[in-house]
Amino acid sequence: MEYKIREIKEKDNKEVENVIRTCLIEFGANHEGTAWADPNLGIFSEIYNTDGNKYWVSENEEGKIVGGVGIGKLDGVENVCELQKMYCLPETRGTGVSHKLMDIALEYASEYYSRCYLETLENMVAAQKLYEKYGFERIYEPLVKTDHFACDVRYIKNLK
Repeated sequence: MEYKIREIKEKDNKEVENVIRTCLIEFGANHEGTAWADPNLGIFSEIYNTDGNKYWVSENEEGKIVGGVGIGKLDGVENVCELQKMYCLPETRGTGVSHKLMDIALEYASEYYSRCYLETLENMVAAQKLYEKYGFERIYEPLVKTDHFACDVRYIKNLK
């Protein structure tokens, strides 16, 4: 199956929210302190439309959105972005979609930022392996306080 990566459009908002919620349920993260409670979850096309902030979706041959990833400014830290809301449905895992999303996101991030931060959950083991393949290094304290207080694993990567 071929997957197409493109920037999010307004018509994608609900489908992206459904992908994220499906993945959060799968990993037992459908609660406060995770993306589950993010008030911007259904309006990514509006949130990720400024310089330094972008969201991409992956769609299958039928046009169904099966994954996505965002880059957003990390408030309170100079020249650092955050890899945000990177989720792929189970059907895409092992297909290379996550690598395509990561490549696009990091290339974009390097145009605006010197480092990239992310927060995830301990039980998202495959995601952590992906981050480490891309040179993210685990850190043990948050760079800043975010709304994702339930995320117990953090990474940082130098982009330049």
